[in-house]
Amino acid sequence: MAPVVPPPSAASTPKTGGLFTRLRFGRTRAYASADWPSFASEDWLARIMSETVTDRLHEKQGRAIARWTLTNASGEKLIVYLKRHFVLPRKHGILSALWPRSAYSPGWEELQNLQWAEASGLPIARVTAAAEYLGPWGRLQSVIAVEELTGMIGLHEAVPLAMRTLNASDFARWKCGLFRELARLSRELHRRRTFHKDLYFCHFYILESDCAEVPETWAGRVRVIDFHRMAQHRLGWQWFLVKDLAQLMYSSEVPGVTVRDRLRFWKHYREGDWQPVSVPGHWMRSMIARKYRLYANQSIRREKRERRKAEAV
Repeated sequence: MAPVVPPPSAASTPKTGGLFTRLRFGRTRAYASADWPSFASEDWLARIMSETVTDRLHEKQGRAIARWTLTNASGEKLIVYLKRHFVLPRKHGILSALWPRSAYSPGWEELQNLQWAEASGLPIARVTAAAEYLGPWGRLQSVIAVEELTGMIGLHEAVPLAMRTLNASDFARWKCGLFRELARLSRELHRRRTFHKDLYFCHFYILESDCAEVPETWAGRVRVIDFHRMAQHRLGWQWFLVKDLAQLMYSSEVPGVTVRDRLRFWKHYREGDWQPVSVPGHWMRSMIARKYRLYANQSIRREKRERRKAEAV
């Protein structure tokens, strides 16, 4: 697996010192948008890992995600999702000390992935800050703050909402344009041999107001989130292509999405100047369908386990 290589950016790359210096004393690198210090203060780098943030807090296995509302001196608000990784494998810290310009922490890796996606023309949520803290002898932490997509909702909510809001004819045209744009975004990733690895319906966002009318064009109106697992694969890329498309197919099982919509997606996906070369269409469809059934069976088994647990309580 090759890491995604970011373009030149505002991310700071301080002098890293020698290997022993990094192992013994560590080092810190950080990125901040131009307006971030006015909201989070100039000393944000020293405070952000210990900041108490409880809005929509989700904690699991040494990491935490929460919604953080900030206000600057002018009274303007900035709402971000703060992803902090407090405990990371020591081996990642050692690797970071050995190769200081690579990304071995989730926060810094997602920053690089988002910068790459933006440079490649993919509409994303804005990164406002990120930092990687390498402590003595490989202790590693990271953080990334991504601006909230205010006024936008995931497609798993948007499609049912549009189905209830629009008449049947408008809803059909609405979906036609939307699935064409989904196919374009997916193709833009895959033609670069880059794979999202969490290409679920809920990771595509549109304006909630777009559910009440048929946009003239969907280009630029669909945003993609959660790039922390994205990577490029030059070898074995067919497997990751199948996995991405099967995830999207399985997660599109929401009210309002039909088999015809999925076939329309496939038609548009194979248009343009890129084709999944050396992969016959019938083979690809068969593999995607097989992977889709695997996801569906896993979901059924998970629901049964949760039901048995609930009954036992």
